[in-house]
Amino acid sequence: MNALPIIIGALCVIAISYRYYSAFIAAKVLALDDSRPVPSQTMYDGHNYYPTNKWVLFGHHFAAISGAGPLIGPVLAAQFGFLPGLLWLVIGVCLGGAVHDFMIMAGSVRRKGKSLAEMARTEISPLSGLVAGIAILFIVVIALAGLGLVVVNALAESPWGTFTVAFTIPLALLMGLYMYRFRKGKIVEASIIGIIGLLFAVYLGGRIADSSLAHAFTLSRNSLIVIMAAYGFIASVLPVWMLLCPRDYLSSYLKVGTIAFLILGVILVHPNLNMPAFTPFTAGGGPVIPGKLYPFVFITIACGAISGFHALISSGTTPKMIAKETDTRMIGYGSMLMEGVVGVVALIAATSLFPGDYFAINTAQKTDAQKAAYIQMVDSHTAQGFNLQPQEIDRLEQESGEKNLRGRTGGAVTLALGIAKIFDGIPGLRGFMKYWYHFAIMFEALFILTTIDTGTRVARFLVGEFGGRFYRKLEEPNWLPGSVVTSALVVAAWAAFIWSGSISTIWPMFGVANQLLAAVALCVATTIVINSGRAKYAWVTILPLAFVSTTTLVAGFKSITDIFWPLAQKPETSVQGLINTGLTAIIMFAAVVIMLDSIRRWLGTRNHPQITQIQEAVS
Repeated sequence: MNALPIIIGALCVIAISYRYYSAFIAAKVLALDDSRPVPSQTMYDGHNYYPTNKWVLFGHHFAAISGAGPLIGPVLAAQFGFLPGLLWLVIGVCLGGAVHDFMIMAGSVRRKGKSLAEMARTEISPLSGLVAGIAILFIVVIALAGLGLVVVNALAESPWGTFTVAFTIPLALLMGLYMYRFRKGKIVEASIIGIIGLLFAVYLGGRIADSSLAHAFTLSRNSLIVIMAAYGFIASVLPVWMLLCPRDYLSSYLKVGTIAFLILGVILVHPNLNMPAFTPFTAGGGPVIPGKLYPFVFITIACGAISGFHALISSGTTPKMIAKETDTRMIGYGSMLMEGVVGVVALIAATSLFPGDYFAINTAQKTDAQKAAYIQMVDSHTAQGFNLQPQEIDRLEQESGEKNLRGRTGGAVTLALGIAKIFDGIPGLRGFMKYWYHFAIMFEALFILTTIDTGTRVARFLVGEFGGRFYRKLEEPNWLPGSVVTSALVVAAWAAFIWSGSISTIWPMFGVANQLLAAVALCVATTIVINSGRAKYAWVTILPLAFVSTTTLVAGFKSITDIFWPLAQKPETSVQGLINTGLTAIIMFAAVVIMLDSIRRWLGTRNHPQITQIQEAVS
């Protein structure tokens, strides 16, 4: 099938959703009002609470929420064919993900920028707040490990990408000082400096990769983990205006610009989707995802359709910087729609590859046993009519400059090849496949890394709130010793997961944890709606909640029985299998407790409607 009607249709549906559905939620469900005071004004401290221009904050928020999920998830889910992922991305983001982000952000803004766990405590019950706090701490570490693993895989042995990503850090510091100290409020000037600097970094990275300096930026997997952990710690402790916000704002130019250029490329090149609508692996047994289409496609494509991790950002750094309530519509709902577009484009790029090339790249072939299993899979499915013989992989290796593309699992290489093929097909831009491929690798790494810094900062807020129950000073986000200790604990936890894990062990657990966190956030959002006296609009959050919760609980159970527990039975993977099994079970139990407690609260509020008026007044 040709990609042109797919991309145009998806963009039209998403645009209509923003124009009408988000306006309905803003006016009827949330009743946004710019006359209400917001935390960035009432709690201004120049460090975490800081009123920010909505375009700068949109860039920060989009950069923070857009991590590995919308890029890697659709690529991995392409195993099932292009249609299941496409439907889930478009429908899920309009009715689920964007609603989820918007509701939590607006709720946090009206509650002094409180975290999801604190909102669960005040809106549902102290029990839900305690359980949510514990579950979120587990989930955020798993999520950061899953996101960080993709960065490590993308930058390992890639001097071009490593240099360019590293260059953005001092560049962002310069932008932050320029906008908030040297030329306060001169956002346009700082943006021009940032864009020029970013283009220079991309160009210079390519030159360095071909020079004698390349070895200095050619880092091993373990070296990258240590460096990334150090960066996450520093970014979490520094004031938000100094590094985090300007770097995410700067990264958003590359993110949005590349995606816009890729959409234009899809329209101009309109490649054929060589992957069929459905593959034989919908029944299970695939080399990328062992499980069946239902429920695994819905946890594999996590962030592009709906993501619980976004609730941590929407109740973390962003609500503390919102300048007025109506900004939450564009920043909350709009940013998530943009991420859905990223997912659709990533899916098109991956499925434009021939099935044989896709599975040659995404099937492990390190050992003789793995190679034999791959050959058997190719022969058996080709004989049954699903041709898995590689078509272009030799040419792609030569043109991309990669020595070996076979067995490069994880999704990053597949996506980079798909993007490079589309760019290389644009009239006037042919013949630069090598540069397009390495640009795409750098783009993926930068795209994901911005989620690491914001996620670490949000996680240290959560640890501080939880630790404040035992030592009050930890609750103060500006207390430097507390910031250092909580940031160090968070960084050490997710770095340890990356050090010992792989994409096959971390990503399924990340998908389950991420979607169950989305279910918890939707429970909180539904309770907020009911407590505010607007129970007739509760269907807006209850419908996605019902689907996400049931689907993800099934996926969690199947992940334990089919993936994690079998790992625990093997001596070489027993520790990883037991950890994955235990954490997934804990998170599932916590989510069920919060859902049941939420239902109890909803029924109680319905029987005692006077409570809603008190809640709204207190809020």
